[in-house]
Amino acid sequence: MPRTVAEKRAAFRALHESGCFMLPNPWDIGSARYLETLGFKAIATTSSGFAWSRGRADNHVTRDAVLAHLREIVEATDLPVNADFESGFGATPDELAHSVKLAVKTGVAGLSIEDSTGDASAPLFPVDVAVARMKAARRAIDESGGDTLLVGRAENFFAGKPDIDDAIARLKAYSDAGADCLYAPGIKTREHIEAVVKAVGPKPVNLLIGGVSEFTLSDVAALGVRRVSVGGALARAAWGGFMRAAQGLVDGRFDGFSDAAAGNELNGILR
Repeated sequence: MPRTVAEKRAAFRALHESGCFMLPNPWDIGSARYLETLGFKAIATTSSGFAWSRGRADNHVTRDAVLAHLREIVEATDLPVNADFESGFGATPDELAHSVKLAVKTGVAGLSIEDSTGDASAPLFPVDVAVARMKAARRAIDESGGDTLLVGRAENFFAGKPDIDDAIARLKAYSDAGADCLYAPGIKTREHIEAVVKAVGPKPVNLLIGGVSEFTLSDVAALGVRRVSVGGALARAAWGGFMRAAQGLVDGRFDGFSDAAAGNELNGILR
């Protein structure tokens, strides 16, 4: 029997209480359903993977399109879904709060808010502004029932400002503002991971591993990380196979299909 939204959210929160779990990122209904067949306990959307599937660059998809995507992923799987909600789709805290309420209505179990502005000349919101936005997201969730997990993201290492001390200060401020889970995408060294975990504990930390890594899941679990996501990496892997095969066709070759999944297998999995 399918789980209710409340049951999914409760299960998602329980995953953050101890241990470390993998949180893979599908980009469409098919990839979400396949990940569910592999036994993962939860999944997360990826703004980049979804944008590429729509023929757009990351962060260039409308709020309405993202909300529709969240709804279809939630409805496609019995797994809890964490939403990559970019920087919250609101120029002001009140506008952001309205967008967050719309996202909560899609049934997501978690929702992340970034502190990036999209402006190359000033890529991060000032801390006080970012905190006000996080508080607005917290308020919106609480007014919507309070059971959706709020993830606060410090985008320093993605925004060209790789200052670990500033990232940690931001994460601590977001924790104080009501974030349930903290996330600094782009940190890679053992020292940075340990520093973030120590700074925001006992709240859980999400670690992004978007490529080949020296770490295994058990390695980062030993460092105190509670969940590991892969961002757009699965979508990039799929695009890589597609691009190689397509480029081979340009040269009149078909060897790019050597690792293709069998149609009967896909039909069986997604039936």
